[in-house]
Order: sequence, then C-alpha cells, then structure tokens
Amino acid sequence: MTLETPHALGILKLERGVPLGATPPTPPRGSMLNPASFDFPVVYETVEGAWVENVVRGDPALESAFIAAARRLVERGAVAISSTCGFSIRHQAAVAASVNVPVGMSSLLLLPALLRQLPPLAKLAVLTYDSNFCGEDLLGLDDPNERARVVIGGIEGGKFWHDELKRPAPPTDVAAVEADVASCLARLRDAHPQIAVILFECAAFPIVAPAIRRIARLPVYDIVGLCRQMMASVP
Repeated sequence: MTLETPHALGILKLERGVPLGATPPTPPRGSMLNPASFDFPVVYETVEGAWVENVVRGDPALESAFIAAARRLVERGAVAISSTCGFSIRHQAAVAASVNVPVGMSSLLLLPALLRQLPPLAKLAVLTYDSNFCGEDLLGLDDPNERARVVIGGIEGGKFWHDELKRPAPPTDVAAVEADVASCLARLRDAHPQIAVILFECAAFPIVAPAIRRIARLPVYDIVGLCRQMMASVP
C-alpha cells in the first residue's frame, strides 16, 4: 500500500457544514484545522455525523464513526492521531484500541501529569468550551485531593460558543475567542488565586495561547502541544 502522506499527524475533525465543493476559509495559525500550525505533515478525516453540539453533549452513537475515521487516517499515513474537539476524549479508549499508533484525542489527557508538576497547594484551571458538559467523567482523576485542585471555567454563551453551533460555522473570530477566554480566566483567578497553570480543553483555544500567556503570566497547555509531543516521540 502506498501511503498518501507518510509520517503524518492524523486529525479527526468535526462536521463544519461547509457546502459540497465550497472552499472553507483558512483558519488562523495555531488552529488544529490549519496545517501551518505544525512543522510536520497532517492529514484530516471528518467524523461523519459529529457536530459540535452532539460531541460536546456526549453522543455514544458517534463512537463507530470516530473509529472508522481513525482507521482511514492510519491507512493514509498517520503515525499519531488527535482530534479537533477536547470532548472527544470520551472516545479515547475505543479509538486507541482500534489502531496501532499513539492516540491523543484531547488535552485533558495531560491533566494528571500537570497536577504532579505543581506544589501541593497550587491549583490548575481547565478552560473549556462549555463547562456544563466538562464533568468528572472527562477529567480522569480518581483521587479526591487531586480533583479538589482542579477548577473549571467555560465560555458558554459567548460569541465563539454560538458561532460553533451554526451550520456552517463562520470563520473563527480570534478577537472574540481571546476576549471570552480572558474573561473566563479572570473570573476563575478572582475565585481561586492559587491557580498556577492553565489547561485548554477546547481545541480552538490554542489560537489565543500566546495572548493568554502574556495576560496571565502563567504556563498554558493545549492540544497542539500534546500533538507536537506525540509526533516528536514516534520513530
């Protein structure tokens, strides 16, 4: 078999509602949907039927579509697999079991390791697209002491939140994302001054990671960083 793109990162992307034959606008640098965000090849497969709304809410019927798309990515040359939505961590185990390459569906996989890097009294802020659905089942923390050190804030109700629910989704408004994320973080820090590190659940947030690092003067981790780590580790 001739691989389409050897040694590539495979990215599972959600439906965007772009009409057949239409050319979608190029997402900003830092986006998982922009190949220029990486210094290695990337290949994409759309997960059939996976829209922001049902992935965020956790539709178990999507699992077979995630698996099928992941297998197509491996056939096309992917040596590691990720996704464009952190809530797809619900399908992490199933996808990882279905392919023979490393799988990192969500930056939330970093959560246990990041907590161990911090002093015992420090807290970690998870910034998410929608905090109503970023529940205990996504965090992977069994120790109640560790869970107590994690605070969660979301941008639900903001402009980007509304935009992503549209079909088709409009071009990403970077200024709106930055404003929503910065406002959410400010609220969390007012309530939890012990926050020492930030983890972006949302795979769209890396486009504003440099700005949030400057504003917060704190480390910021995201899915793009996890993808770079995976790709640096594979032969």
